[in-house]
Amino acid sequence: MNTTNSEIKNHPVVSGERWVSARKTLLAREKELMRLHDQVARERRALPWERIDKDYVFDTAEGRRTLSELFGGRRQLLVQHFMLGPGWEEGCPSCSFMADHTDGMNIHLAQRDITLVAISRAPLAEIARFRQRMGWQFDWVSSHGSDFNYDFNVSFTPEERARGEVSYNYVTQPFPHEEAPGVSVFYKDDAGNIFHTYSTYGRGVEVMMGAYNMMDLTPEGRGERDVPHKMEWVRHHDRYEVAPAAASSCCAHT
Repeated sequence: MNTTNSEIKNHPVVSGERWVSARKTLLAREKELMRLHDQVARERRALPWERIDKDYVFDTAEGRRTLSELFGGRRQLLVQHFMLGPGWEEGCPSCSFMADHTDGMNIHLAQRDITLVAISRAPLAEIARFRQRMGWQFDWVSSHGSDFNYDFNVSFTPEERARGEVSYNYVTQPFPHEEAPGVSVFYKDDAGNIFHTYSTYGRGVEVMMGAYNMMDLTPEGRGERDVPHKMEWVRHHDRYEVAPAAASSCCAHT
């Protein structure tokens, strides 16, 4: 829940001693949450794997590449399922918000034997055009013409949508779009076998949204309206207007 303007204006102000006491109480809760986070991460790593037997092939800037080749010589592959369908003028703003974090992460992920690739169903030329506009450097490939997006439940046929029987986020549900966001993880062993180890959808994709973590530290939080699509405020980074500074009190100049 986001903090309201009324809560900001009427927020309690206390002595340094009471502030530290309150902060220590919250710190105990934060440590509890961190321990739970670590436990869930262990349980995630303990999930069983499924072997990938289908020969997926993608269009890349270097030509046709198999799923195995997308690993780039590493054992672990992270995939951002980026919502950019064939014929779209631009990618999903929320997926773009996710992708804005990628270039800075990539050099560090590589040190931990991880390759991160974005995959969309749009043809490669359409991907390249939008990628250039946004100024991104990360690898972004096309699954156009393959079953990859459908098999990982991030693209849906017109028939599925008409029936209201889209399989997304591990439930069957109506879904308003032909594409959906997600993050999937794959592992390749010494014999070249590829395994699907994890996928997350819905709010699970916030793992890529580091800016949200920083917002959550601030008094106003994410500042989002209480509507079904809370990321309505997000724009492509080249479409934001210059954010105005908060108005100063007139007393500041006296």
